[in-house]
Amino acid sequence: MPFKPLNWLMGLFSLDIGIDLGTANTLVNVKGKGIVINEPSVVAIEKRSRKPIAIGATAKEMVGRTPMNVQAVRPLRDGVISEFEITQAMLQYFIYKAHQQSIVPFPSPRVVVGIPSGATEVEKRAVYDAAMSAGAREIYLIEEPRAAALGAGLPVTDVRGTMVVDIGGGTTEVAVISMGGVVVSRSLRVAGDELDDDIIQYVRNKYNLYIGERMAEQIKQTIGSAYPLPSEKTMDIRGRNLVTGLPESIEVSSVEIRDALSSSIKVIIDTIKDALDEVPPEIGADLIETGICLAGGTSQIQGLAERLTDELHLRVWVAEDPMTCVARGAGMVLENLAQYAMMLSSVERSGA
Repeated sequence: MPFKPLNWLMGLFSLDIGIDLGTANTLVNVKGKGIVINEPSVVAIEKRSRKPIAIGATAKEMVGRTPMNVQAVRPLRDGVISEFEITQAMLQYFIYKAHQQSIVPFPSPRVVVGIPSGATEVEKRAVYDAAMSAGAREIYLIEEPRAAALGAGLPVTDVRGTMVVDIGGGTTEVAVISMGGVVVSRSLRVAGDELDDDIIQYVRNKYNLYIGERMAEQIKQTIGSAYPLPSEKTMDIRGRNLVTGLPESIEVSSVEIRDALSSSIKVIIDTIKDALDEVPPEIGADLIETGICLAGGTSQIQGLAERLTDELHLRVWVAEDPMTCVARGAGMVLENLAQYAMMLSSVERSGA
């Protein structure tokens, strides 16, 4: 690649940023400043031209409320890019927003991006190309469970094994890590979005009530649970009655929603058990002491840690501020690229 003095000079003043490019939310960690952006991965576009008219929190407010000529889309599905140009526009928006207080009019940062551990080479290349097109001068890819383990403060470079389960919006990432490397991993495309769909289908089948994604997410966050609660809760939900076609409000309980979520949560538990079944005996002994760390926004479902502790017979706990673990881990990589070079994706290291 030819030397570009202007690009190099702009790089001197650009901020290094770590990005958790999530299906549900995008978080940006600026080196030396911490998390500066935490917004939904939603873009509102004009249907004919497909030009973005709103990105992030503003676009999320439009979901389910847009006029005929506007569509609110999520350009990532199951943790990977499904709409390349829209993802590029979203990344560019977040990169510029992170530089708002910088003196650089056209930022050209070094970027570390978290990707699912099960991403294919084509999917990795799509993330790389989107970030490059959005204005990055150097791009490093890191698998999300590794970044989550770093951000959660796990001793990933130790000989002793540790385990992290990162449950986001589109994927559940399971990894057992020792000496900075992944010993066993699983990537499952069942996570927060699937749980929202479970709630939508349950309410539709039981009450003939059609609810939107935003309402389903609100139900999940408010009364969703994976284990019996000390005091069960209820919630009024609103939607459209499929028989009358009229708006309707009903009350549902946390017991019902737990039943709705049970099948997907069981799939996640079975995937964790499957990974544990492949763990070497020495690391299995380590996990009895270190336990399992939960990260990602969906790990905050009430009673999930208790349910996993009961099923796996291991101590399971939720990381501090679990939604930001991947972004914080990406930031730690930026702080010391040489130390964590072995944890970066092979796509970047091969000179992509």
